[in-house]
Amino acid sequence: MAKVLIISDSHGLTRELVDIRERHLQEVDLLIHCGDSQLMPDDKAISGYLTVMGNCDFESSYPLETISEVEGRRFFITHGHRYSIKSTLMNVKYKAEEVNADIVCFGHSHILGAEVIDGRLFLNPGSIRLPRERLEKTYVILELLDKKIKMTVFEVNGREIAALAREFVL
Repeated sequence: MAKVLIISDSHGLTRELVDIRERHLQEVDLLIHCGDSQLMPDDKAISGYLTVMGNCDFESSYPLETISEVEGRRFFITHGHRYSIKSTLMNVKYKAEEVNADIVCFGHSHILGAEVIDGRLFLNPGSIRLPRERLEKTYVILELLDKKIKMTVFEVNGREIAALAREFVL
């Protein structure tokens, strides 16, 4: 069993990134930031997060996308703007198939959402700065179990939003 924290679209926030990292550091195996941190890679606030470049990140040393494996699950991480995720998941779905990803993490739309398509989990943790379609500023922790994945949604202050918890079979 492993846990992965996914966050996105913090748009310049620093204290919140530090607080979230410190709050969960002992329980998670990987911290992912799906872009638009608007921070330099050497900023202490983003330290420890596996980070990709978003459309508002102007520091070119972040990768546009990356792949990471945890507990045999292959994560494809991108911001999403180069895959037009605001209008369709089709483009990023093709990329996920190409790289054989089990879980696709992205941001860009600031809309919290998770769904399984053709046996792959597509996840947007929302935004801890400017959420859309919800009032809560959110991030997510995935618990990777043998045959399923448990998703827990948290507000930026650490409060769990129990009504949004989900389980996915992959």
